[in-house]
Amino acid sequence: MKITRFQQKVLNYISKIPKGEIRSYKEVAKGINHPKAIRAVATACKRNPFPIQIPCHRVIKSNGDIGKYSGPGGIKAKIKLLKKEGFIK
Repeated sequence: MKITRFQQKVLNYISKIPKGEIRSYKEVAKGINHPKAIRAVATACKRNPFPIQIPCHRVIKSNGDIGKYSGPGGIKAKIKLLKKEGFIK
């Protein structure tokens, strides 16, 4: 799968989110200087070729909902990863 420059920018930003911390899609969009590209950030997460190494599971919706997860195991895996990192009890 080919990754665009924008998607690479998103994935680079996400790779720097520390364990046990989260960001919203909106915060990621602002963090890469594309504040209106919230949906594009979500698409970049969806296309993440390395879902564990590049921790897109640490990106959630602004309203606090977990959102989706394209890594193996889907949403159940995202919840498990967030629990393991201490975000969800």
